Amino acid sequence: MNIWIQFVLCSAVILFAGNKLSHFGDVIADRTGLGKRWMGLVLLATITSLPELLTSVSSVTLHDLPDMAVSSTIGSCMFNMVIIGILDFWSKNSPISKVVHEGHILSSGFGIVLMGFAAIDILFGKYLPIVTGANTSDPLSFVFIFVYLIAMRIIFTYEQSRLDQAIEAEVTSQEKAAPIAKEIALFSFYAIVIVAAACYLPDLGEKIGKITGWGESFIGTSFIAIATSLPELVVSISAARRASYDMAVASLLGSNLFNIVILAITDFCYHKAPLLRVVSVENTLSALTAMISMGIVVIALTYRAEKKFYFLAGDAAALILIYVLADALLFFAK
Repeated sequence: MNIWIQFVLCSAVILFAGNKLSHFGDVIADRTGLGKRWMGLVLLATITSLPELLTSVSSVTLHDLPDMAVSSTIGSCMFNMVIIGILDFWSKNSPISKVVHEGHILSSGFGIVLMGFAAIDILFGKYLPIVTGANTSDPLSFVFIFVYLIAMRIIFTYEQSRLDQAIEAEVTSQEKAAPIAKEIALFSFYAIVIVAAACYLPDLGEKIGKITGWGESFIGTSFIAIATSLPELVVSISAARRASYDMAVASLLGSNLFNIVILAITDFCYHKAPLLRVVSVENTLSALTAMISMGIVVIALTYRAEKKFYFLAGDAAALILIYVLADALLFFAK
C-alpha cells in the first residue's frame, strides 16, 4: 500500500478513536462531577496527548529516532497553538481571547517556562551534568515533572478559589449515580486503538523522510505532530461548537504542559544518552515558536480585544501565521 495512503489511514484512525476517547472521557468526567475547566486542563489534555506519548516513546524504543520523538512532541505544542487560532472562527463576533477566562494565563505562563527549559537543554545541555545509573538520564527531565506538578497544584488552587458552588454542582446526584461501566469499557477500547495507531506513526514518518529526503525534524514537526494532535483538534472544535470555549482552550494549554512531561518520560526510555542533548538544534526553532505563540496568548488574554478584523482576531491570525513561517523555515533547514 502507498505510504501516503497508510499515513492518511493512520491519521484517520487516530482522528476517529481520539474523538470517541475524548467523548467517553467527557461523559465519565460529567458522571463523576469533575469541573469543566479542570477536566479540560487535566483529563482531556492527558487523553488527547496519548498519541504524542506513544509516538514519542515508540520513536526511541522501537525505531531509535530521538529527533522524531522530540520534534513531534514539540511540534504538537506548536500545532495546539494554531488550534486556538482556528477556534476564533467559532467564537462568533468576539475574539476567542475575549470569551474565555483570563485564568488561562497561568497555563500559558507555565508552558512558556517549561518550553524555555527544553530549549536551553537542546542548545546548552552538553554543559550540564547527567544522572547515571541503570539509565543515563537528563536532570532537567526531573525539573520538567516537578514544574508540571507545581503548575497543576497552583492552577487547581486558583480554579477552586474562583469556582462557585453552582458550577461545582453542575452535575445532578442522579447523573453521578448513573452506571458508567459501559463508558469505561469503551474508553479503554479506544485508548488501545490510539496506542496501536500511534506506535505505527514513527515508522511511517521514517519512510516518508527517506522517500522525500525531508529531515526528521520537519517530518516530526509537521506530519507526525499534526496527526497526533488530531484528537486535540476534534475535541477543541467540538467544545467550541457547544460554546464551551474555556474547556477547549484549557485542554490545548494543558496538552502543552503534559507534552513537556512526555519529553521527560521519553528521556527515561532512551538509554543511549540524555534525549534533548542528541537531537538536532532545529528543534529549538519549534520550541521558540511554541513559546512565542503562548506569549501571544498571554498578551491576548491580558489585552482582551473587543472586535475581530473581519472574521479573525489579530492574535488568532498571528498564531496561524507564526506556525506557517516556522514550518517553512524547518522545511528549508532540512
